[in-house]
Amino acid sequence: MSQTLSNSRSLNMIEALREAQDIMLERDEDVVIYGQDVGYFGGVFRVTAGLQEKYGTSRVFDAPISEGGIVGTAIGMAAYGLKPCIEIQFADYIFPAYDQITQEAARIRYRSNGQFTCPMVIRTPTGGGIFGGQTHSQSPEACFTHVSGVKVVIPSTPYDAKGMLITAIEDPDPVIFLEPKRLYNGPFDGHHEKPLVPWSKHPDGHVPEGYYTVPFEKAEVRRPGADVTVLAYGTMVYVAEAAAEEMGIDAEVLDLRSLIPLDLETIISSIKKTGRCVIVHEATLTGGFGGELAALVQESAFYHLEAPVLRVAGWDTPYPHAQEWAYLPSPRRVGQALRDVMEA
Repeated sequence: MSQTLSNSRSLNMIEALREAQDIMLERDEDVVIYGQDVGYFGGVFRVTAGLQEKYGTSRVFDAPISEGGIVGTAIGMAAYGLKPCIEIQFADYIFPAYDQITQEAARIRYRSNGQFTCPMVIRTPTGGGIFGGQTHSQSPEACFTHVSGVKVVIPSTPYDAKGMLITAIEDPDPVIFLEPKRLYNGPFDGHHEKPLVPWSKHPDGHVPEGYYTVPFEKAEVRRPGADVTVLAYGTMVYVAEAAAEEMGIDAEVLDLRSLIPLDLETIISSIKKTGRCVIVHEATLTGGFGGELAALVQESAFYHLEAPVLRVAGWDTPYPHAQEWAYLPSPRRVGQALRDVMEA
């Protein structure tokens, strides 16, 4: 955890995200929240539960089942000075709004020569691990890291989720805020057969009361090590930690937290120390953000590498329902990559 304060208490990621929105609704009258079922019902994962009752239907409200319409209206609101924080029910559903995000929201600052900005947040649950099948389990982050003009962040703890969402709402430019749904109620180390450990029993579940922010451009060293650097984000942070422990390898695990902007300085500093690098993400391998990370490592730290950079990712198939645990990177698969890079 980034910070320990006397006034912290245990929250899961859902509660932390809800608290961030509650704080910003109270602090800034320009903040509005809407999306499918986020008002009266409180969202499919209950992230906005109780906010409409507290702040009214003009600031927290439901939208039609039209992702393009939700994002398009948010862009208009943002251009006129409001700060919409909208929810796309699952990241898999974001593609009908892709044109609005990439051609409008991402370009407003540039095309207006800085006269307009687009202070909006698109919250959306991402990733697998909940038996959601092919249309409720995808990880589309690389589709947005390719687009100049948007920020892309993925918290992995309740502490980061709250602080980074507040940072996102205050940011003058559009932020894609991806929430690993497998982490909503507790950390997941890839061992699906074991009982869930709730955030209340995990040190990273302690969240300070009130307002605080977590900067986007700073990765966190989740596990110090000297032999190999593991770059991960979201759920895969915990899978990487489990793999390192089970293999007995002195791996340094970095939680990137923010993909755009990216903390390249911390990444390269770690690799200069370890000389080896393994990249882990649950999105499909081909075209995944891991390829960009591997290129950056090669360009910036080539002469410090003692072995080729290895990637562990989802397979190049639609996300399967019946074979979910064969698709999702596991401690065994990550552990094999760690062993291979150490023996190379």
